[in-house]
Parts: sequence; C-alpha cells; structure tokens
Amino acid sequence: MNQISPFKSSAFRITLIYILLFGLSVSFILGFVYWSTIVYTTNETEEAINAELRVLSNAYERRGYPGLVTLLSDRVRIQRQRPGDSSVYLLVDEQFQTLVGNISSWPRIAQDRKDGWLDFKLGDNREGTAGEYTARARTFVIENRYNLLVGQGMRDLENLKDLVGRALIWGLFLTLGLGLIGGFMMRQTLSRRLSSINQTARKIMHGDLRMRIATKDSGDEFDELAANLNSMLDQIEGGMEGVRRVSDNIAHDLKTPLARLKNRVEELRFKVAGNSDQESSVDQIIHEADGLLATFNALLRIARIEYSEQRKGFEYVDINSLVYDIEELYEPLIEDKGQSLSVQLSESAEIWADRDMLFQAFANLLDNAIKYTPEKGLILIKSVKSESKWSLSIADNGPGIPEDQHDKVVQRFYRLDQSRTTPGSGLGLALVFAVLKVHGMDLSFSDNRPGLRVNVSVELDASPRQSRSNL
Repeated sequence: MNQISPFKSSAFRITLIYILLFGLSVSFILGFVYWSTIVYTTNETEEAINAELRVLSNAYERRGYPGLVTLLSDRVRIQRQRPGDSSVYLLVDEQFQTLVGNISSWPRIAQDRKDGWLDFKLGDNREGTAGEYTARARTFVIENRYNLLVGQGMRDLENLKDLVGRALIWGLFLTLGLGLIGGFMMRQTLSRRLSSINQTARKIMHGDLRMRIATKDSGDEFDELAANLNSMLDQIEGGMEGVRRVSDNIAHDLKTPLARLKNRVEELRFKVAGNSDQESSVDQIIHEADGLLATFNALLRIARIEYSEQRKGFEYVDINSLVYDIEELYEPLIEDKGQSLSVQLSESAEIWADRDMLFQAFANLLDNAIKYTPEKGLILIKSVKSESKWSLSIADNGPGIPEDQHDKVVQRFYRLDQSRTTPGSGLGLALVFAVLKVHGMDLSFSDNRPGLRVNVSVELDASPRQSRSNL
C-alpha cells in the first residue's frame, strides 16, 4: 500500500484547517474576555478617582483651602491604616513642595494624557515586595498656587492583567491541545473510512469485480458515497459480464464449425494431391483455419484465467527452474534466427503459482522478443531478488514499443501499426497480463535503448503460504 505524505493528505489538511480555525476562534473569544476585563477594571478605577475628586471639590467649595487640607490629612491617615488601600493623594505648592500627601514628591510623569489623566510609577513599599507599579491620577490647580493630585495605584490591575494573561495563554494551549486531539481523532476516522474504500478499490482493480465497499448504516456521506460506488460497480460488472459472456459464447460456438471446416479442407487436400497449385491454395486455407482456431483458443483461455474461481493447479514453483526450461525450449529457434540469448538469474524464489500457466506467460514474452529481435540481435533474461521482491526482465534490441502504447498492448486484439503485417492475433500479451494478474504479479514495459524491456515483478513479503490460505 502506498503511503500518502501527511502534507498531501486531505484528512491532514482538513485537520490543520480545523485546528487553525478553532485556535483563532478561541483566541478571539479569550482576547475579548481579556480586553473586557481590563477595560472594565480601568473604568472602575477612573470612576473611583472621579468620585474622590468630587468629594474633595465639595469640601473645598464649602470650607475653602483649610477644609481641603483637613480632609486630605484625614484621607492620608485613613489610607495608611489600610494596607490594602491604594489611594494616592498629594497637595504641593507652586514650587511643587509637598504640603500634604502619602507620596513623597510630585511624580515623574510617564504618560500625560490630554484628558487630564496621567500614569506614573510608584515604589512598592509593602512588606516582602520590591519594585514599582503603575498609578493613575488626575491633577488640578487650586487658586493658581496649589497643585492637587488624586489617584489610585494600579497594582491590583497589573496583577489581574498578569493573572488573566497567564490564564488566557494556558487556555489557548489547552484549547490547541484539545483541538489537536480532536483533529487527530477526526483524521483517524476519515483515514479509516477512506482506507477501507481504497483497499476495496485495489481488490477490484486486481480483478475481483465482486468486491463491494462496506457500509456502516450510519446514513452519513461515506455511506452515501459507498452506496453510489457499489451501484456503479454493479452496473460495470453487469456490463463486463455481458460482454464476456457474448465473446465467450461466440468463441465457443465458432470453434466447433472451424474445426469441422479444417477437417474437411484437410480431406480435400488428399483429393487434390499431385496438383501443386490446388495443394498450395488448400494449405493456405488450412493455415488460416489454424490461426482462427488459435485465436478462439486464446480467447477462451484468457476467459478461464480471468474468471476462474478455483486455483487447483497452484503449487510452489522454483522460478529459476521454470526460466531454464523455457530457455531450453526456445534455444533451437534462437539459433536458427542467428540471435544470442544471455540468461543472468539471481537467487531463485519459490512462488505459489500454476506452473503451466506461468510457463506459458513467460514463454509468450520470450517468443515476442525472438519474433521482433533482428538477426544477430541479443536477448537478455535477467532476474533480481531482494528480501521483499523478485523481478524478471526480458530485454531485446528490436523496434520496441512507443511509451504511449505501453498500457494498450495488453488489451485484447490490440496491435501496433508496424506489427499488423506480421502473423498474430494481438492476444499474446493479453494472455500474459491475465496470467500474471492471477498470480499477483506486475507487468510493465520500458525502453531498452534500443528495443523493449519487459519487466515482471512480485512482492515476496506476502508469503506464498498466506496467499494459499486465502484461495
């Protein structure tokens, strides 16, 4: 089974999009919560400062400057008695010398807003703490002589920012983690369903047209897809079965009359013995009849191979011994044509196969190589065995086959234009393809520069014993 790269997998891309969208939506929600919390707390602080300013303003209007100083002094005293109170008060003269307040001097302004608000840093003088924190305040000028600053420390707001910020970060990580888990589960679910469909499709491509895609009766999109594909396969199988039945019936029905015709022509030959012209014509008719009979026999043989449900003739076959037998059979023909044959076989492999069928397939391949290799040409048979694969190649230096025709030459009755003048029916490679397909072997063609290289390969990791148990 081919392994798809995760980055090319649709399930992986869907999972990634799901995680990104999920992460973005959660980030937006958590960011809005963070912003709302900070804005709400800041507004509450500013409202508290404004309320305190109104109280001080009322005191100044009723009792004047002395009353304001008295109230500020009370506020400072109360604030110092409450460690958790973060109120800030400071009254200075026109020289910015401190008159009343709970901070030592007029702050260095870090940010002066045009609406009267300013932010500055204060030292943290609580026990066990160190450093600075931000304070926010408003300032007013009194009688053109005094400057009043009223504010609130933002220590709690900063702590809240840190707390909420950490919570948001951890929440985002947790969300992404859950998204990854959910996405992985979704990808696994998609992969399992698609893998089931792909496995069934591979079995169908290897010739088992009776296979159908399993459904789970869930009524989801995959069940709908499986139902549609199964319906399509039913129609394809029915059409192919009809064509096969018609072709088989035609071949079977015509084979008998052709055999009778040949017998009668052979009887006629005895009657015209001694007449060379008539004998030659009768011999040509017999030759044509033999060709037609061979064609029908090949058609019937292919049909039996492709649609046979039993593999009774299968056994462990020593593949090197098979190749040597084919070499011995064709060696006289090769010598007669002045060709050379080189056989280079690696370590042999035992394959669960029908020896006669495999012999016929390999013999057809070698016969084709002999037919199209010119005089004094070279034919090379070579095998390679690895831990998981055995392959055999038959190479010649004949005219070869154009690359765009490689997939067509295994079709029934298909012949190259340059081959139509040579004897044959176009069924040889179709028969080879059918035999190899039954044995789980792959057939391919490549350019031998010049000539053709036919490659046959079979995976060895699926052991013959396992294959036998499935038959």
